[in-house]
Amino acid sequence: MSRTLLLLLLLLLLCGPAAGRPPPAATPRLKLAFPELRARHGLRLFALERSCCYEALLLDEERGRLFAGAQNHLLSLALDDISQRDRKIYWPAPVEWREECNWAGKDITAECMNFVKILHPYNRTHLYACGTGAFHPVCAFVEAGQHAEEPIFKLDPRRTEDGKGKSPYDPRHAAASVLVGEELYSGVATDLMGRDFTIFRSLGRRPSIRTEQHDSRWLNEPKFVAVFWVPESEDPDDDKIYFFFRETAVERQQGLGKTSFARIGQICRNDVGGQRSLVNKWTTFLKARLVCAVPGPDGADTHFDELRDVFLLQTRDKRNPLVYAVFSTSSSVFQGSAVCVYTMADIRRAFLGPFAHKEGPNYQWVSYQGRVPYPRPGMCPSKTFGTFGSTKDFPDEVIQFARHHPLMYNPVLPHGQRPLFLQAAVPYTFTRIAVDRVTAADGHYDVLFIGTDVGTVLKVVSVPKESWHRMEPLLLEELQVFQDASPITSLQLSSKRQQLYAGSATALAQLPLHRCGAYGKACAECCLARDPYCAWDGTACTRYVPNTKRRFRRQDVRNGDPNVLCSEDPRRGSVPQKQLYGVEGSTAFLECVPKSLQARVLWTYQRTPDDPQREVPTDERVVRTERGVLLRSVQRADAGLYLCHATEHGFTQPLLRLSLEVIGARQAAGKAPAGDPQLAAGPPGRKVWYRDFLQLVERPPLGAADRGCQRLWSRGRPPPPPRVPAGAPGRGQGAEPRKARRRRTHEGPRAERGPRSASPW
Repeated sequence: MSRTLLLLLLLLLLCGPAAGRPPPAATPRLKLAFPELRARHGLRLFALERSCCYEALLLDEERGRLFAGAQNHLLSLALDDISQRDRKIYWPAPVEWREECNWAGKDITAECMNFVKILHPYNRTHLYACGTGAFHPVCAFVEAGQHAEEPIFKLDPRRTEDGKGKSPYDPRHAAASVLVGEELYSGVATDLMGRDFTIFRSLGRRPSIRTEQHDSRWLNEPKFVAVFWVPESEDPDDDKIYFFFRETAVERQQGLGKTSFARIGQICRNDVGGQRSLVNKWTTFLKARLVCAVPGPDGADTHFDELRDVFLLQTRDKRNPLVYAVFSTSSSVFQGSAVCVYTMADIRRAFLGPFAHKEGPNYQWVSYQGRVPYPRPGMCPSKTFGTFGSTKDFPDEVIQFARHHPLMYNPVLPHGQRPLFLQAAVPYTFTRIAVDRVTAADGHYDVLFIGTDVGTVLKVVSVPKESWHRMEPLLLEELQVFQDASPITSLQLSSKRQQLYAGSATALAQLPLHRCGAYGKACAECCLARDPYCAWDGTACTRYVPNTKRRFRRQDVRNGDPNVLCSEDPRRGSVPQKQLYGVEGSTAFLECVPKSLQARVLWTYQRTPDDPQREVPTDERVVRTERGVLLRSVQRADAGLYLCHATEHGFTQPLLRLSLEVIGARQAAGKAPAGDPQLAAGPPGRKVWYRDFLQLVERPPLGAADRGCQRLWSRGRPPPPPRVPAGAPGRGQGAEPRKARRRRTHEGPRAERGPRSASPW
């Protein structure tokens, strides 16, 4: 088979119907722009002058503060309102470090600063913060007080320490870490050039420990995303630290170029390294691939491999949280982002499966079929799984096997074998995620807040489709949080205060988790929103609070059926009415915009209230737009009653009743038909409103006299009298006033020309 034919077959596999292409992009039910969020929905902003890059956020509910790290600054902001009662610490890099950074060829105004990357609670009174320090990583302890009323926020410059292995050198590099007890577990580059990446443990009383250096089987150009501590059992010796990152895949076949894979790595918290081999190196490090793909026929999947962010949603069982991960793709075939959900049971199952094995540079990666030494590599030394008291007691064959087999063969598949939510062919990419578990009237729902690279936040709720095992995502809102469309680099969520906090390169933002009143003023609109935060209370769509005794609380997130919930709504059936006038031969626009962008609009028409309703047809004269129906040339037969309906989720409701009255062209120009002078004069004692308006439409602007004269002359009208210059004879008391000349000029030809149709719209 020729090489060209092979390429064609590969292209068909990737691009054809067997590729399992993602579905079309979902439309948000409600889309709110930045000005509306600021004016009506409680959006608050905070920004420092001569600073940027609000990447490190730490939400402290007990102190009621939001701690943030930025360029040369540490911030302490009030959780209730980040724009009030702020406290700041100026933490720049020393002058000599900035000069060294500049001598190394870095930009002294953009790179040679202290960008705070790490921010963790250390104890009840202090925080631990690390920054780039002008390519000289530095860490420090920050005193923040113990209670919300204590106005303490200061840094002791004498207690700074080396930040190597904790914070990156380069402000463009990301770092991920978690502080467990007094020990910091970090995924970071430990050199100036950003080539030596490691998983590093520092602080605490035990010696520092790291991954094997310059071994692509362990880490291959990784980009660390998140780190979490998850207990394995009741025994603390079984606790594990999980690292989420993406890296260049070593198991990719040669000749296909570099491919990025998403990974999850694990280490035992009580790992202290080996006795003779892997000294001060991890002996329990294992990693597996995280798969987030759209399944297709014939086994061809559409993969999302660029891991962007991870959120750990705690459940009642601390040993089994849910893992929400955000992915994007670097594929040239399609562009999109996805959210996949993983369970700890599936993650642990992958680490208990077969190891990946490769012999020689030209061999395929296969499942290892040989004997696995005891204790199994990756197991923690504890009483649960054996009698080993320390990793230094592990046999040499266990250490050697772990050194050469850090990769697992089986990947970790998402819950449901597919993404929970994805968007393809949209002008943005997912960057961050935060999840809130909300108690509703019919169960618990996970609400996802997804940040994008254009400064927007998507609000998505996951509801059961046929059963709780098959979930369906609903895109409720798309919110423009940052006016400058800067990418969202951090998200924090406060369930207690019902607030969302977002950081970007330019500012910090605070936004309520719900905007129930924005869905509408009717029971059906509140019910169709299917927002777990909101419910109909009999008079308005308001915040739903469990265990309330209010009688009219109506909520159905799973089905969202207004026929059941809103049957007793006293305002049901009442439709707003509007009178509209159209001039025969001109245009008229019937406007009707539903609040929900997911609703389909249907227009019906009836000549009189007793006639049956029929759908308004569309043709060259009747054009349907996103905001209504445009009648290009109004006819007398168009007069009647128009009803705008909105159909959503199988429910149809009337939104607006328009009564269109068509005015004849002669009547609109002030000329009555023979024998009917009343049409020209209008009702007794009432001035016809459209006469003056039509005259204004037909007259040229007063400031365009020259162009008006030219038009009048071209239409056969007599030209106006010549202008009299200032100071010339005729401009005195005997001269005709200018207004009189204009009135005579325009009114005279009108009587000769006859009526002219014009649109009042």
